[in-house]
Amino acid sequence: MRPLSFKLRAMRLKTLHLLLVLTLAGLALATVARAETAAPLKVERYAGIQDCAECPELAIIPPGSYTMGNDGPHKNERPAHTVTFDKAFAIGMFEVTFDEWQACFNAGACGAEMPDDHGWGVGNRPVMNITWAEANAYAAWLSQKTGKTYRLPTEAEWEYAARAGTTSEFWWGNEVGLSKANCRDCGPTISHQSEPVDSFEANPWGLYNVHGNVWEWVQDCWNPTHDGAPGDGSARLTGDCVQRVMRSGSWYYFSKNVRSAWRFKNDARVRSYGIGLRVLRELH
Repeated sequence: MRPLSFKLRAMRLKTLHLLLVLTLAGLALATVARAETAAPLKVERYAGIQDCAECPELAIIPPGSYTMGNDGPHKNERPAHTVTFDKAFAIGMFEVTFDEWQACFNAGACGAEMPDDHGWGVGNRPVMNITWAEANAYAAWLSQKTGKTYRLPTEAEWEYAARAGTTSEFWWGNEVGLSKANCRDCGPTISHQSEPVDSFEANPWGLYNVHGNVWEWVQDCWNPTHDGAPGDGSARLTGDCVQRVMRSGSWYYFSKNVRSAWRFKNDARVRSYGIGLRVLRELH
């Protein structure tokens, strides 16, 4: 066999180089495409307690103290102050789902019609389009069904559970990053709807989607700052009680609005495709 000429060897090397470049480019494009369309990260779920087959799973939150709020640029979060919980409590590992709400509806305790899913699907997605009173009615039904005391969390309880011992802007750190939550700028593409309640990673105490997905009604009446807030984690039931506090932000809002300390209000009579709930159970 005659040896290849220098020119022919050079041509073959150029061809191999071109094929390698094209292959690497194709892999890079495929990786980008997968990142753009990837489903939210799901991890192995924590073990929760559950009082009945239709009841939400709950995580036990230990007693302790934390700094509620933030002395930064957002006046609604000021002043930062210490809140102490003498007793443990249990709170929903997940936002209440359409399936869980369906059980209450079927029992005749949650309204005359199911909330609108906005065409996104029901099942394991967070229930939405519910008023503050309807959220309380659901908690009351759970109490009647189980003999336990269910209710909406207070604003202080909610933030304590969401922070899970952390002091950063989000439970995972001070930067929102990508694909850690469901909000307008939390992923590689703009979010346009809710995600299943077990999407993304749970915080250190086993709670999912405490940042984004849907706003969550809490007990408290609206007060524009934390001035005068109780230090024992109880609800503030004075102030503007037509407006009730919501926490967590939602799929519709930017990452600034889904931080642990962020707080917002809405008319208690409002139904919105961005508002749901998470329940608390007292431990006696």
